[in-house]
Amino acid sequence: VQLQASGGGLVQAGGSLRLSCAASGFTLDYLDIGWFRQAPGKEREGVSCISSSGSKTYYADSVKGRFTISRDNAKNAKNTVYLQMNSLKPEDTAVYYCAADYALLSCARWDEYEYWGQGTELTVSS
Repeated sequence: VQLQASGGGLVQAGGSLRLSCAASGFTLDYLDIGWFRQAPGKEREGVSCISSSGSKTYYADSVKGRFTISRDNAKNAKNTVYLQMNSLKPEDTAVYYCAADYALLSCARWDEYEYWGQGTELTVSS
């Protein structure tokens, strides 16, 4: 299972950005997907997740109402999960990672993700 997060960059506070988590060589359809971030000097935290069917999502309180996770499990979908980030704040600055696993009891069981991608860096300037 190989994942790749992309879409990070430098954005001003109040701006928007969309992160992508793409898979290569396999389908994301049956996997729960989580987005995590790690800010300098801080522990990694779970930000958002989506169940394999897309029917359940979860957001950390710090991003609720600003971030939206989505996936398209249609037959010809791009095999990608997105994290739309709006109203960005300087405290959102971090390296963002996506992770995946099969059949978690809840996609918010952050410690149980087995497959991880490389991170993508987001910097929000004030």
